[in-house]
Amino acid sequence: MNLSDPKYSKYALVREMLETSDVVNQFSHASTKRFAEAIQKKKALFLTGEGSSRIFPAKRAICDVLKDGGPMAIMTEGSTQAMEYKLKDYAVFGASNSGKTKEVVRLFMKLKEEGHDAFFGLTANKDTTLEQISMDTHVMNCGTEDAVAATKSVIEQGLFFDSVLHHLSETDLDGLDQLARDIEKALTATIDPELIEILKNADKIYFAGRNTGVAEELTLKTNEITRKKSDFLEGTYAVHGIEEVMDANEVLVVVDPFESEEQKFAECLIDGVAMKVIAISSRQTSFPTFLIPDGGAFKEYVELAAGWNLLVDIGIALGIDLDKPVRARKVGNEYIL
Repeated sequence: MNLSDPKYSKYALVREMLETSDVVNQFSHASTKRFAEAIQKKKALFLTGEGSSRIFPAKRAICDVLKDGGPMAIMTEGSTQAMEYKLKDYAVFGASNSGKTKEVVRLFMKLKEEGHDAFFGLTANKDTTLEQISMDTHVMNCGTEDAVAATKSVIEQGLFFDSVLHHLSETDLDGLDQLARDIEKALTATIDPELIEILKNADKIYFAGRNTGVAEELTLKTNEITRKKSDFLEGTYAVHGIEEVMDANEVLVVVDPFESEEQKFAECLIDGVAMKVIAISSRQTSFPTFLIPDGGAFKEYVELAAGWNLLVDIGIALGIDLDKPVRARKVGNEYIL
């Protein structure tokens, strides 16, 4: 996608996606240091929020810590279920772009009543209900989003948690300039029209991949952007029974497939179901592949941006107004005083 083409530039969603590189370039690692200092006394982090504010930012952080080892264990859950947990040993971060998401506000009101001493907000707006309740709040620099689907804010939320973890490890958050370039390449890459045609005509689009938040977030974005039904198949779940109810009119998009499992995916899904399998990856896979920059330590951010690019082209091919879903709302469940 590109802003010089009117079929893209007329949509706020596209403009906001293409602002993501600037969001990365302008991110301040120093701005999160006070949060790292405030949570050092706690045993672990608990990251909560609803929808896009939790899926990618929290799950990518968890995966990163588990892969590389980290300064503090991380857990995540939706805010309503979190109200049933004992969180006194956790530093709790609640992400809500609007700052008025009912589930997050309600949890934080409970933590405040209990005398919890480390719960913090992450928003894209100033002077919100969440900011009033939280012990401290980081207001992001990405600005507000006019499109219903959250995009650039998701990336900044991810960077916020990345930055906090680096401060806890006393390491620099290096490589953001290259990340910004890689994201721009992924967003502006021209995608094979045949892949778009396959996805446009699919009855359902599945996403598979590591539990980093990428494939799961793209599943949600498929609903919001293309209006197609979608499902997230974690890891190799796609070949562990669900193939029984799949059919040839459905498509699987696998993000950075496990090379050792590609043959099994082909046997079960391509040969067994006669469905199409497409990959998003920095290497040429055995499936038709949307090739993207490697991304290094930030590869998940690049994968997510590439997925956005794919979904925008599908939506435009379907003639959908990307900025005006029929039922979805910018604030899914707003807290009313």
